[in-house]
Amino acid sequence: MIYSFFAHMARLKLITRWSLMRNTQPENDAEHSLQVAMIAHGIALMGRERYGRDVNPEHVLSLAVYHDATEVMTGDLPTPVKYHSETLRGAYKQFESMSADRLLNLLPEDLRPALTPYLKQAKGYEKDIVKAADKISAYIKCLEEMRAGNREFEYAAENIRKALEAIELPEVKDFLKECLPAFDMTLDELNHPSGT
Repeated sequence: MIYSFFAHMARLKLITRWSLMRNTQPENDAEHSLQVAMIAHGIALMGRERYGRDVNPEHVLSLAVYHDATEVMTGDLPTPVKYHSETLRGAYKQFESMSADRLLNLLPEDLRPALTPYLKQAKGYEKDIVKAADKISAYIKCLEEMRAGNREFEYAAENIRKALEAIELPEVKDFLKECLPAFDMTLDELNHPSGT
């Protein structure tokens, strides 16, 4: 028997994000998922080390890797469409759940229970970290586009920034304060932060 789950996951690189907007640099789900995974891992580490959270950062990293996995079946539905109404949002959630089930059925049966938590992520602290990292990644994309002179992302950046400011987790606030500003720096500034 041949199982196609991981071949489907490889297709994340074919799912284009921000499809309704002009992009100076295209972004795909594979790139996005890697960035979200690194950010979520960092936030989880801050939560554990600074705030005594009972969290496994490597588990959070894995949740983040798979957070958009169902988009190999659904595509990346643009935010204005996905959140246009409760009816559309509910229908999309059902479609995501059906897609997760379909993907799980593309695995050997003995692996399905181990991967189910990653494809059907339960509510809770770990998912909150991944959602925050997802928003941070989207905000970083906006910063990159605006730095390239693309005003198309200004409105999205403002809305995402407000959503990030509303997150109450101190480890997320720490990441925003301590790590996010570096994403708006040039390579020379990153290499010589003191101006030397």
